[in-house]
Amino acid sequence: MNTLAAPDPITTLYLNHHGWLQTWLRRRLGCAADAADLAQDAFMRLLLAPKQFNSMPETRGYLRTMANGLCIDLWRRRELEQAWLQTLACRPEAVEPSPEHRALIVETLLEISNMLSRLSQKAAAAFIMAQVDGLPYREIATQLAVSERMVKKYIAQAMLQCALIEAGQRG
Repeated sequence: MNTLAAPDPITTLYLNHHGWLQTWLRRRLGCAADAADLAQDAFMRLLLAPKQFNSMPETRGYLRTMANGLCIDLWRRRELEQAWLQTLACRPEAVEPSPEHRALIVETLLEISNMLSRLSQKAAAAFIMAQVDGLPYREIATQLAVSERMVKKYIAQAMLQCALIEAGQRG
């Protein structure tokens, strides 16, 4: 008796949609290698958190949304890497960090960028003005047209997010 096991749902999903997703990503990104990487990432995420779909349009809509988020993450990472490389280009060669140190810096910049995206626009601006520009709370309050007390709340929100990032790194 020859019995073949039915493929699991993830395998079926992969077989039915991987080629389509990779083509969609290739058109969006203009790069076959990036498209292949992101398509693989999308299916890895589905493997880690399986979902049930009722129709092909629902499946493809979900995959397209997930892939779009992966594209945005890729572009954000490249934008940060480019900004960091431009900063490095302005430094003397003797103080240029190692490739490992560069990777850590880019990863940290991405974490900060993600943290800032979770804050309100004013809270993110207050944090940047305080930490990067070194402005006093009174000046930040004036620029954001809020009270000094509100600036303190914004900074506290940002610092909480920083603490959560730090806790996640150690956890």
